[in-house]
Amino acid sequence: MKETKTHRPVISVVMSVYNAESYLEEAIKSITSQTFKDFEFIIIDDGSSDSSLEIIQKFSSKDNRIVCISRKNKGIIFLIKNIKDIAT
Repeated sequence: MKETKTHRPVISVVMSVYNAESYLEEAIKSITSQTFKDFEFIIIDDGSSDSSLEIIQKFSSKDNRIVCISRKNKGIIFLIKNIKDIAT
């Protein structure tokens, strides 16, 4: 049986989002348009009540580097303490 290796990106970019619909598209485009392409972009929707999650899902469906995580609001401190478990 042939073993396949999965590619691990060189860099993990993590962005926490909470009710950021007004500037989220611009922020995502800024990261994804960088000349360096070997990265994963983990975007965590932290319980937004606006259309942030839908915007993230739209981008993640078009770019396989984007990983969308949706959860109840836990705040940035929780994210910082648990970042090593989220990134590849």
